[in-house]
Amino acid sequence: MTEQTGPGGLTYLGATEALRLFRSRELSPVELLTAQIERTEQVNGAVNALTETLFDEALVQAREAEDRYRVGGDLPPLLGLPVATKEKHALAGRTLSQGLMACRDDVATADHPVVSALRRAGAVIHARTTSPEFSCATVTRSRLWGVTRNPWNLRYSPGGSSGGAGAVLAAGMATLATASDIAGSTRIPAAFTGTVGFKAPYGRIPGAPPLSADHYRGDGPMGRSVADVRALTNALVGRHPADHTSLWPPLHLGGGAADPTGLRVALSVRLGDYPVDAEVEANTREVARALQAAGATVEEIELPWTNRRLTEIGFTHFGHILGPAMAAATKDHDHLEDYTRRFIADALGAAARTSYLDGLTAETQVQAELAAAMEGFDVLLCPTSCTPALEADADYTDGITVGDQHLDHYWQAHLTLPFNIANRCPVLAVPSGLSTSGVPTGVQIVGHPFEDDRVFAVGALVEQLRPWSATYARIGIPAAG
Repeated sequence: MTEQTGPGGLTYLGATEALRLFRSRELSPVELLTAQIERTEQVNGAVNALTETLFDEALVQAREAEDRYRVGGDLPPLLGLPVATKEKHALAGRTLSQGLMACRDDVATADHPVVSALRRAGAVIHARTTSPEFSCATVTRSRLWGVTRNPWNLRYSPGGSSGGAGAVLAAGMATLATASDIAGSTRIPAAFTGTVGFKAPYGRIPGAPPLSADHYRGDGPMGRSVADVRALTNALVGRHPADHTSLWPPLHLGGGAADPTGLRVALSVRLGDYPVDAEVEANTREVARALQAAGATVEEIELPWTNRRLTEIGFTHFGHILGPAMAAATKDHDHLEDYTRRFIADALGAAARTSYLDGLTAETQVQAELAAAMEGFDVLLCPTSCTPALEADADYTDGITVGDQHLDHYWQAHLTLPFNIANRCPVLAVPSGLSTSGVPTGVQIVGHPFEDDRVFAVGALVEQLRPWSATYARIGIPAAG
């Protein structure tokens, strides 16, 4: 058995290292899962990132995985790894509420495609993570599950909507986690929790109908390193009969960091006129400087975008698809968070102003502008969020202030939506540093359409130049009780 547990102990062991130790039989899947169960019992009372634990059945699966490693042979790629799934990723026979009080007793009849992929890969699903109602807020709180807090500083939110996923990773309660992203819901919590999240190109990772047909959305992986997220991505990609848009043949991501020699990086701190906090900007520029010092060419560019224009385009899209779906699903609900009501109202209002065809026209203009700006570059580097932290108890329905500028809508405080509008572009979110609040900040590495390998290679290079795994040792969560 191993004593090599990394910063923070066995619970922070990376997925790729855990798999190596499983194969060499220096570590048992049961040992790793048991450590994470103990960690969960210690800290989740303070963080509140889980909707449900599945420890008993997970331990059975971990023992079975241990036996399979003993026998050897052709083994599934994630065999024995503990993975926490976002509650919206349905598990057959388990509740599926999406954070809604009125749906707290609803039961899923089939596994979500992401869950099916995890089972095929041999992963052990041991816990399910919190999200805001309908995954429509950038903080993670609901009447059903309460407030999820950031392990780095409990005053603040891990972000949303996949805030529970980011929190369990940062707190050492899971090795990997699943997330989803329709406007930044994977990348925002990755930034605020110092983790890695991948927004795959549309169709790369199968989703559940009918919203699998929405070209803004996507399900995907989160982890604590680029290599771990790459491994989970490889397990999730491919065809699923429930999702007509799922791409085939599946992409298999290779390993390794990009050679900085010849690498061309476009830097855009504001993507036009987004008001970016000084700490976020400073950490973003540190990442750019590290790439340049390693030999990459980094050139700052301008984009002809405005925050208000992009928000209107995004909400026009939501107003013709997600907004009506949410309104229909909640029409008889008495208990809804204010942010849910605000999202539905704003989406339907935007759709009333702009037709679906005019919305598509605006989207293709944004896509063309991004393509023109990235011409001659390998990737675009930009911050993930304008602000370095969000208060855990707030819902921001009255807007949010960044620096001296007040933004009308909470979604305007994040630089993620443009890359759902341009949703064939892969985006890898990686840490960029820490803010004075102790909450991490992050950057997005944006690739050309379907160039997933490139963003992972650049992400691995950033990780190599500015390692962050040791920073998890700074997390000091009060024990429950």
